[in-house]
Amino acid sequence: MNLVTLKELYVNELRDLYNAEKALPKMAKGASSDVLKEAFEKHLEQTKGQVQRLEEVFEEIDEKPKGKTCQAMKGLLEEGSEVLKADGDDSVIDAGIIVAAQKVEHYEIAGYGSVRTFAQLLGKNTSAELLQQTLDEESEANELLNKLAEDIVNPEALMEPEMASASYDR
Repeated sequence: MNLVTLKELYVNELRDLYNAEKALPKMAKGASSDVLKEAFEKHLEQTKGQVQRLEEVFEEIDEKPKGKTCQAMKGLLEEGSEVLKADGDDSVIDAGIIVAAQKVEHYEIAGYGSVRTFAQLLGKNTSAELLQQTLDEESEANELLNKLAEDIVNPEALMEPEMASASYDR
């Protein structure tokens, strides 16, 4: 890999993100909470548009999107798979799924913010707008996960051990 120019770094990071967009489907299937499943399904639909936008960005710079494995995302998915395989209460596992999904979202937010800035610097204003749209969606998805965690999933997970210990106290 050569990283002599900003354009080379830009293409490398775009390929990384293109590969990374395949991350959430496994986590979506593992959620037990209906609202969490619904949030994942909505974001999975958005992901199709995000991949399409990335393909448009690649067209603008006359590059191919494939050719890179996102090692960071691969590691994040492995961590998420550990949560999915865990034995435990559904709400606690859902809380763990949210943690794993937010790690993915934060990774994507960092990546899209960077490539959007590179696009601006390289004078690729159309691409910068497309990348900003995806960045906005990733940020919204993260906020939704945060809200679900704080308002629903984490309080339910907190209740699980209390209910279990209360039944043992009897």
